[in-house]
Amino acid sequence: MSAEAGPTTSGGPDERIRRVRLPADRRTPAAARALVRSVLAAASLDDLLNEALLLTTELTTNAVEHARTELDIEVVADDTGLTVTVSDFAAGSVDELTVGVRNDSSEINEVSERGRGLLLVDHFASRWGTTYLPTGKGVWFRLDRRDAAGQPVAGPPPAGGWGPATARSGGGPVTEHPGPSAGAMSELMQTAPDQYAEDPLPEFATELLTRLAEMVGAAGGVVRLDRGDGQGTQVLARYGRAPRAGNELLQVPLAVHRPYAGELELDAAPSTYARPLAVLTAERLSLHLENDRLRRANVRRQAWLTFLAEASELLAQSLDVELTMALIPQLVVPRLGQWCAVHTADEWGQLRLAAATHADESVLPQLHKVLRETGTDSVQARLREASRTGSQVPLGGPMEGFAVPLVARGQRLGTLAVGRHQRHRHDPDEVAVLEDVARRAALAIENARIHAERRRVAQALQQSLLPPALPVVEGIGFAAEYVPTGDEAEVGGDFYDVLPLPDGRWLVVVGDVSGKGVEAATVTGLVRDVIRVLVGDGKPLPEVLSRLNETLVERGGGRYCTLALAAVGPGDGGRLDVALHLAGHDRPVLLRAGDGADFVGAGGTALGLLDAISSPTAQVTLAQGDSLIFYTDGVTERRRGRELFGTDRLRESAAPLAGYSADVVAARLRSTAIGFSVEAPRDDIAILVLRNDGL
Repeated sequence: MSAEAGPTTSGGPDERIRRVRLPADRRTPAAARALVRSVLAAASLDDLLNEALLLTTELTTNAVEHARTELDIEVVADDTGLTVTVSDFAAGSVDELTVGVRNDSSEINEVSERGRGLLLVDHFASRWGTTYLPTGKGVWFRLDRRDAAGQPVAGPPPAGGWGPATARSGGGPVTEHPGPSAGAMSELMQTAPDQYAEDPLPEFATELLTRLAEMVGAAGGVVRLDRGDGQGTQVLARYGRAPRAGNELLQVPLAVHRPYAGELELDAAPSTYARPLAVLTAERLSLHLENDRLRRANVRRQAWLTFLAEASELLAQSLDVELTMALIPQLVVPRLGQWCAVHTADEWGQLRLAAATHADESVLPQLHKVLRETGTDSVQARLREASRTGSQVPLGGPMEGFAVPLVARGQRLGTLAVGRHQRHRHDPDEVAVLEDVARRAALAIENARIHAERRRVAQALQQSLLPPALPVVEGIGFAAEYVPTGDEAEVGGDFYDVLPLPDGRWLVVVGDVSGKGVEAATVTGLVRDVIRVLVGDGKPLPEVLSRLNETLVERGGGRYCTLALAAVGPGDGGRLDVALHLAGHDRPVLLRAGDGADFVGAGGTALGLLDAISSPTAQVTLAQGDSLIFYTDGVTERRRGRELFGTDRLRESAAPLAGYSADVVAARLRSTAIGFSVEAPRDDIAILVLRNDGL
């Protein structure tokens, strides 16, 4: 075979000529093959079909991929053979038409320069060459029919032509080169993985390697692949005997991107086409390996997104600082590293180990020891550097890994240290995921700290609105139970108090300010203090309620308050006399020592709504063993689905407690109310019991 300046054609009755212009489209090679097939059928040249279609595919694919212009396809058939010319409209040399990724290896520079597609043309074509026109360039090839001896059938000398041309290889007589057949080449190029197989690559690689080895006469071959997943280099496919190190081995690297790496190795005698065919096979395999890498990377990224979503949900559910920090290492190990440690920074920047874990629990004591060590090259020093600079810092041995700062809302909270995997270092995707975990973990820690601070403030404020202890009075028993709302960071509006009156009696106060939060707590504190001042001045209870109502009305803000005031003092015959005033508050339960329970008192007007209020006085007498139970609406309005605890259930729950001490009555009623529903209380629960203990 030889490469010449340009083809010529001659007219004649048996000549077939077809010309067509096709777009630079992926469907163009198929259209060109259809054109060539029709001409061959018309000229009865079916014996040239395989070679013609293979070479047409190569030239049109080259032009579509690299020239990216419209193509002129000319097919000329005569009695002795076929000539196909593929012309484009792009400037540049024919080197730009070569298919495939160029390989920088010095061993195959010649193959890269000529192009593996043109090697196929040079192998199968009787003659081939290039031609240059003012509008572009073209590549042509000639296929001659052969006689029974395999020699080309001489045809009429061509005349005419396309103009000046540049030869791609030395001219000369056509010679026969042993090599693979067009059918074998076609089968090699058309081999594809099974798209329905779960893992088609091993079988596909084995089939490619087998076909290649048979074409070049190799005694054995192997394809090795390292996916960069810590498993090391694995044998993807094997043919025949294992390549022997003493033989001259043909080795071709696979053109894959990191973390993939691999090679194709043949135990084959050197030949003209062994290396180009091996390179071509390696590239076909590499294309599918790249698809596998991208697919696995996509699946992995989706898995990381799912992991981050689940981690965010778990971290968001915890509003406890210690629990949040203990959860972070459990999320990281072993999926993202062998070990993980969370350090928090105090206000002076000193780091404190908050939580740590290791995939091997037996190594955990050693990990703690290493994390406690100090010195310029210690892990502690690296952690301080990461916290100080706010950037990722690598960790040295013996616990190799890296540290990521924990930063939330501009505040440096500490560090997240992660040890490397058992078999490999972290890849870029894992590092990005760990940085994302660190950001989410820092935000969760900060949120938990803020919530803890709010909870401490709420608890301190709530305690300031309640008496630290109830007074101990001879003959009178006082007991109280208080359950805050389920949101521990909120301050409720319920309160109670027991105050001494100037006349020697005691004043029981139970109230409920509308709403929750700081504003409700402010009103609660105001009501409590006004009552204490007015009572201390000796004002009668109706006047106390009237003055308090005026204060709330003048203050405005839409907050109102319900109150129950009870002045209790000794009466005749060991009894207790109670003067009861209700300002919009629920009536208390009178629990007789031996005569059941019932509600007492008369309703009045809530404070802070109207300029004038009504609060009639009810006189209640407590015999020895009798109790008066005050409560807020957090008890009666406790819900179980749509069902309320209600006043009737409260009375029924109190009746069996007759005769018990005030402490027992208060505790039992609290337990009954809480146990009514599995949900956390939506409102504060306050219960105060006044009992005649007798002298």
